[in-house]
Amino acid sequence: MTSHLPNEARVIALRPQTASPGARPAVREPLWRDLVGDVLRRERLSQERTLKEVAETARISTPYLSEVERGRKEASSEVLAAAAGALGLGLGDLLARAQGELVRLTSRHTGTSRPRGTSAARRDGMCLAA
Repeated sequence: MTSHLPNEARVIALRPQTASPGARPAVREPLWRDLVGDVLRRERLSQERTLKEVAETARISTPYLSEVERGRKEASSEVLAAAAGALGLGLGDLLARAQGELVRLTSRHTGTSRPRGTSAARRDGMCLAA
């Protein structure tokens, strides 16, 4: 069953039940493909561009780009770079924005926060391989 809820709602809906009463439920982190898709969609919409325009520029099919944006497809680094490039972003920009969103979503649910001006990239390591 697929959900048409925004990612924030999906994160909340995925909370597993805890075994011990009174214990704080563990929050399941959102999927990377959902985060990356959301970043691509937000950027495309902020540029007031259609899926078709971006897909043609990126040289990928419109249905495939739609599925990537909705988090239904785990796109290769080549596809992500092409989609990001079509939007005027580098692959690093896309991944950094997705990581920022991951930090924002997970820190809200875990109650942790970072001091202003401190990014997760400076404190946490991230390694992506294609």
